[in-house]
Amino acid sequence: MLHPMDDDLLVHAPAKLNLALSVGAPRPDGLHPLSSWMVTLGWGDSIYLRRRDPGSSSLFANVWAADAPHTPDLDWPLRSDLSWKAHAALERAVGRQLPVRVRVEKRIPVGGGLGGGSSNAAAVLRGLDELFDLRLGSDQLRSIAAGLGSDVAFLVEGGSAIVSGVGERVETLPEVPQAHVVLCFPQAHCPTPTVYRLFDALRPDAGDPEHARVLGLAARDRVRAHEPFNDLAVPARESSEAVRRAMDEIAELTQLPVHVCGSGSSLFLVCDDPIHAEHVAHVVTNEAAVKAVATQVGGPGGSVRNPPPARRTCA
Repeated sequence: MLHPMDDDLLVHAPAKLNLALSVGAPRPDGLHPLSSWMVTLGWGDSIYLRRRDPGSSSLFANVWAADAPHTPDLDWPLRSDLSWKAHAALERAVGRQLPVRVRVEKRIPVGGGLGGGSSNAAAVLRGLDELFDLRLGSDQLRSIAAGLGSDVAFLVEGGSAIVSGVGERVETLPEVPQAHVVLCFPQAHCPTPTVYRLFDALRPDAGDPEHARVLGLAARDRVRAHEPFNDLAVPARESSEAVRRAMDEIAELTQLPVHVCGSGSSLFLVCDDPIHAEHVAHVVTNEAAVKAVATQVGGPGGSVRNPPPARRTCA
């Protein structure tokens, strides 16, 4: 069924979390093979889509949501924006224009290891498929997503998956684990190339990713506080004094293991239940002076037809 031309769609773009991340030695092309257990979270960005009249130009805007933990300038060029790239890739795939207004209300920190840009791209693909009644299906959307970035293919459906290769191989898992987590956002930056260079220096004997170890953790139906692991955690700590200080202070305050999200700089802790997570987030925010939010592992991002209008209009 075709939808009215003025239909609006709100799409959830969830943060992704690496509950397990094993990294191998770099290939001849410089890329590092990996094996990772990735999940999506209930917390993330909100993307508002509105169809425009045929022949109209598409419009894009990125703004910080009112409850975003940090709000630095969003000043990258449009053609490097993954939401714009996702829209352009889908237009090429279907061979026609898809005039739309895209407004991304961001909460996920830029460069925090939570896959914000990748999740935005995947959400735009899902949203355009629904808004324009394209009926491409997950397989074709993942094929388009694979050309946009290493995490985008996983985030088309999200949930729980084993991701390997350099991110292009996604094995969706049937069950989503029980896990309540607190995300922490130090005022810090861990440049991904720097983190990988430190990994190479610290692990000169690295071989293939430890796929069996990743599968072993993913086989469990519940994740406990000490179980996540990340081969990039030590390099991320070494790359940023602010991250190192935050990890040490949060661990002392909460008496919980503190884990690094991807290549950093965001951090996470695994809690017993929602009440525990809310308490830990309060302690981290108020006693460590590090912004934190409580959330849980969730399924794929959803969408809402004709949502309430965004607080600000897209230029």
